[in-house]
Amino acid sequence: MKKIRIYPPIQLKKPKAGHLLIAEPLLNDDHFTRAVILLCEHSNEGSVGFILNQPSDFELQDLLKDITGKAHVVFKGGPVQNNTLHMLHRIPNILGAGLKIANGIYWGGSFDEIGDNESIGVKGRNDLRLFLGYSGWAPGQLENEVKEGTWLIATATDEIVFDTKHEDVWKKSISLLGEKYSYLAHIPTDPQLN
Repeated sequence: MKKIRIYPPIQLKKPKAGHLLIAEPLLNDDHFTRAVILLCEHSNEGSVGFILNQPSDFELQDLLKDITGKAHVVFKGGPVQNNTLHMLHRIPNILGAGLKIANGIYWGGSFDEIGDNESIGVKGRNDLRLFLGYSGWAPGQLENEVKEGTWLIATATDEIVFDTKHEDVWKKSISLLGEKYSYLAHIPTDPQLN
């Protein structure tokens, strides 16, 4: 069955690291309804990203017992290997450089440096995001999903990743697409509720 697209195609380059994958408004999927994923790796070998707006029931202290200090909520990164812990941050001088994904966004670093380091959360901002598992695609799979209209693509900002409340991430990400797509943020998940 051919999917009906409710918006004009967005003219943006192919998916790449540093892009946000924004679930189309009517996507009904146990893992990805209204999800926003930061794409951290995209190559001929596949793609890896983390869901930014689905908190888990865990805090870091629940997973790493020797961690003390400020509580850090752990998010559901995706359905793949959800027994693995990952981090995104914007403080490479504290947590180790990791891999730079975009301006002010790094993937990986040292969990040992989190501990009770009072520098985490510089100036009251949340500079660290933690994830259980990740979202992954086989070679060519993500491109096909983008062509089908499953994902809208925008360029990531550190504000979306670190400063936006998880319940606001999807709508704020839609706003990155431009004014002509702003109506998408008001489409109900279930069109029968309209």
